[in-house]
Amino acid sequence: MALDDREWRLIREESRPGPVTMALDEVAAETAAGGGPRTVRVYRWEPSCLSLGYRQDPDSVDWAHCRDAGVDVTRRQTGGGGIYHDDSGDISYSVVAPAAELPGNLMDCYHLLCEPVLDAFSRLGVDADYADEERPALHQPACYLRELHPAHDLLSDGGAGRKLSGNAQYRRDDAVIQHGSVTYESTPAAHLDCFADPGVDEAAFADRVAGIADLVDASRSDAVAAFEAALAAWSDADEGSWTDDELARAERLADEKYRSDDWVRRTPGGR
Repeated sequence: MALDDREWRLIREESRPGPVTMALDEVAAETAAGGGPRTVRVYRWEPSCLSLGYRQDPDSVDWAHCRDAGVDVTRRQTGGGGIYHDDSGDISYSVVAPAAELPGNLMDCYHLLCEPVLDAFSRLGVDADYADEERPALHQPACYLRELHPAHDLLSDGGAGRKLSGNAQYRRDDAVIQHGSVTYESTPAAHLDCFADPGVDEAAFADRVAGIADLVDASRSDAVAAFEAALAAWSDADEGSWTDDELARAERLADEKYRSDDWVRRTPGGR
């Protein structure tokens, strides 16, 4: 599928609170569906944030720890378990484009939008690929410790190693949003401490999850640059930025939704 005949913008890594950066995904979808540019971006969570999966039970969270440690908590539109996004150990990205311009089959679309993610790993010298086999869950509420599946989990050692990246997709306003979290530096203790009863120790977490820094000699800025370059090359994007209107809409949406207890602490299956 040709992507280079469409207007794309690359928004280079920026640091924002989790509720705002999740709102920006929705705003980018509105922009793309309304005839504006499609978006590829890299972003950083500041402060560190626990993002809950769409149907995750809020009782799985250690709310007191998150409050005391200064960890934000928000809820994603995508499924899966909670992900602790360390402000320096995590690198996140999203790709947003009109649904009509992408494959209608979910997995075909997912694999297309993961192409730049795999390219970025290759640019860094990380041998990443889809999991070579299914593996059982270690702790269901934590996304990185859920069962691993060849259809959607990206692992080191050509798919035979440890999980490097969690990626998910949803549709909003006739647009597709795919976002993902990439581990630059694994922080097992900080990750596990966000959960009420992880039942998994740091050693087991380290056996399941790897960071880029564990595998290659690359600084965080090197890794960010690789993801920005891969996303830009894949989409032929020009460097761009948010408009003032987009930023204002994102702040309103963050207050109305992604910071709201009605959204963040809602019970599973609620709206």
